[in-house]
Amino acid sequence: MQYPWHLYLMGAMYIIAGINHFRKPITYMRIMPPYLPAHKMLVYLSGIAEVFFGCLLFFPETKNLAVYGIILMLIVFFLVHFYMLSSKKAGAGVPKWLLILRIPLQFFLIYWAWFYLRF
Repeated sequence: MQYPWHLYLMGAMYIIAGINHFRKPITYMRIMPPYLPAHKMLVYLSGIAEVFFGCLLFFPETKNLAVYGIILMLIVFFLVHFYMLSSKKAGAGVPKWLLILRIPLQFFLIYWAWFYLRF
């Protein structure tokens, strides 16, 4: 079965995002909420998860597993998004309006993943 081009775009997006966790882990560690343990390990695990689920999207046998994994991952990432809104320091210099805009964007990404369950 040939998937729509935007499913491949989604897969590539998660693979690239996951690789960035290994290229620039400090960037991700700075935005981790202090109540989460082992920031470096969590950054690497989330990078592995993004690459893993991004790759699984490309195969019909594993696409649905990837979609559910991506949705779960995006829900967990809300912890970071809300933490970044909690103070100027937590926001890591990102403008507040952009941090607020990330919340509906996160819901869009969840919907975008969920959309592919019907293919």
